[in-house]
Amino acid sequence: MTTSTPSPTSYDLLSRWEEQQAAYVAHRENRFQVMLDVLGLHCPADLTVLDLACGPGSIADRVLSRFPQARAVAVDYDPVLAHLARSILERHGRATVIESELAHSGWSSALSAWSFDAVLTSTALHWLSPGQLLEVYTELARLLPPGAVLLNADHLRFGADRPTLRHLSAGHDAEVQRAAFADGAATWEQWWALAASDPDLTPLMPERERRFADRPPQSPAPLEFHLAALRTAGFTEVGTVWQYLDDHVVFARR
Repeated sequence: MTTSTPSPTSYDLLSRWEEQQAAYVAHRENRFQVMLDVLGLHCPADLTVLDLACGPGSIADRVLSRFPQARAVAVDYDPVLAHLARSILERHGRATVIESELAHSGWSSALSAWSFDAVLTSTALHWLSPGQLLEVYTELARLLPPGAVLLNADHLRFGADRPTLRHLSAGHDAEVQRAAFADGAATWEQWWALAASDPDLTPLMPERERRFADRPPQSPAPLEFHLAALRTAGFTEVGTVWQYLDDHVVFARR
């Protein structure tokens, strides 16, 4: 008699996602701590947060856990991750998950019913081209009321003009990944293979492939481009609130 391997639950997948992401982002939890601290210091207790390119809802889950009066709207174009986010966030009863394509103009029209105090995003916007990134920042500036903030956490790579910092950051990334994978963390590819084995997610895989077919990789935009793009988009105050080597949390106030 053969036995089948049990399918992973949503929380199993989220836990493995967190481990997998931490393998690629050293001190990832520090990013989130800083973001939540900024929200606590700047926003009202009953804040409404937009989790942009939310993945399985990692940011929204942390926001709703820390701020019991908060509401979250989570947006992603990936049907698999959006389905997982709905499953993860439903326990809070204060979250809405929307599927929308950030690379298309007008994506924010799906959010017109909400007024946001903050937009948070992590390890997500680097797949946009510089032109698309400027368009996203511009739509966010139009969407947000004065005083609202945006926090974007990502690797913002050093350019050829800073070769030592670029080398140090790459070496550190390689060391962190080596240790994490040796410790049992899944790679990006292994996590997706695990997700594909979940019977709730399996039917969504072909649509995911269709949505992301022929999407070319983008050259990462440096920190200076993000800061300039945010100013051009209409944000009144921009800077960084956290940095570790080439990993940054960029801040912008509307």
